[in-house]
Amino acid sequence: MKTIGVAVLLCLGATFALADDQTGGRQQVVIRKLQGDVTVRHGVTEVWTAIAQGDILRPEDSMKTGRKGSALLAVTAMGNGGPAVKVISLPPEVIVDVSDIRDLTQEELMLKLTMEKVRASSYHWKNNELRIPNATVVHGENQAEGAAPGENDPVTGELQMNGARVLFNNGYYSTCALRAMGIFRLYPKLGMVFDNRLMMADALAKANLRSEALDEYTDLSRMDNLSQQQSAVLHARIESLNQ
Repeated sequence: MKTIGVAVLLCLGATFALADDQTGGRQQVVIRKLQGDVTVRHGVTEVWTAIAQGDILRPEDSMKTGRKGSALLAVTAMGNGGPAVKVISLPPEVIVDVSDIRDLTQEELMLKLTMEKVRASSYHWKNNELRIPNATVVHGENQAEGAAPGENDPVTGELQMNGARVLFNNGYYSTCALRAMGIFRLYPKLGMVFDNRLMMADALAKANLRSEALDEYTDLSRMDNLSQQQSAVLHARIESLNQ
């Protein structure tokens, strides 16, 4: 486990450095419109508070919409051609980490992917070997041990999964795949849902991680009780990557 701990620290350090270089304050996320129950969480706190139209979100923030809540986010990114604004719609019942609303370089994606695999390995070691209950919760770039009761309940996992789908639908494939992996680690039952796993595999493929995507599609093809349509979808995806 000492080796795993060192690997995590090395990956974290490199990832944070890359994040500073890539974003560098060049992206701003602003609340453009709110409707119904919409709240924000700052950092690793477990307190959700009200938010107002026009508020600027920080990278360590998370947003949550209720059953009748929705929001529009204006993401302004500074590029070589000047500022570019992208509008993201948050539907009801989602949790989205602001740190995930950004594009990653291929190098940064590989570092984060390695880190997530190390976390998963550590999680299985704790639970399978020592039978130690795991209460790890990942909020953006922060990982907190000893989460508040209820944070790892199935409802929270579903909201986070819905948030990952928002990332996918808005073209943030790298962070979608990473977020889904983290969710499956904390909520294994969600990783057994075909559509969830397919979305993660599709995100890996769209992020140009062909080998990782192919592995996911192949694993999915071995799931029990696949419908004829699901099998056909996987066959087409695998054939496409093998060409």
